[in-house]
Amino acid sequence: MMMRTLMALVMVMGLGACATMPDYAKAKPDDPDFAPVIPDMPREEIIPNGSLFHADVANSLYSDVKARRVGDIISIILSESTTANKSATTTTSKSSSASVDPITGLGGNNVNIGGQSIQLGVGSANDFSGAASTDQSNNLSGAISVTVIQVLANRNLVIRGEKWMTLNNGDEYVRLTGIIRPEDISPDNEIESTKVANARIQYSGTGTFAEVQQQGWLTKFFSSAWWPF
Repeated sequence: MMMRTLMALVMVMGLGACATMPDYAKAKPDDPDFAPVIPDMPREEIIPNGSLFHADVANSLYSDVKARRVGDIISIILSESTTANKSATTTTSKSSSASVDPITGLGGNNVNIGGQSIQLGVGSANDFSGAASTDQSNNLSGAISVTVIQVLANRNLVIRGEKWMTLNNGDEYVRLTGIIRPEDISPDNEIESTKVANARIQYSGTGTFAEVQQQGWLTKFFSSAWWPF
């Protein structure tokens, strides 16, 4: 019966693993969620006024190359670094005891049964000690160019974009979305990733190198809370 239950659990986990593929298997280039927005160019009306000036694309004499409109490109300098440390220690101790002195009868003598005096003693002790620690650090540096997909009412810019790099045995990609302030953009049309609000940064890969770093579904089952032992 136990073996049948175990086999049923393994089959359920196998079906669940087939239904929920890892993220690296889902990622594809040219994902619409990260595609640039191409602004619609209205059909230009030819007005015979002899002027070459176009108000929609004209810049001030004092304007710069900073991104400010939908479809503009901006460079994000990736400079992410995180470090986390956590430790915990728990120690508990409990002890108890109870005893019954020998029962005395007439004449002050102990009451015996089978030559043994009647008495009782109970004692127990329980000790627990536990310790845990974790240490994690991450580093990401580089650059990615993204496009402006929306200009908010307060002039903040919504950006998104991705970069794919094809290697010998697979692809690596970087994806980024977020909101930036025009004031944080440098004169070179760059901004650090630490100044991107609501940032979503993904760095992963596909192919052989990514697959060998993933545990199989059966290994995940034995390492999960579903394994009863």
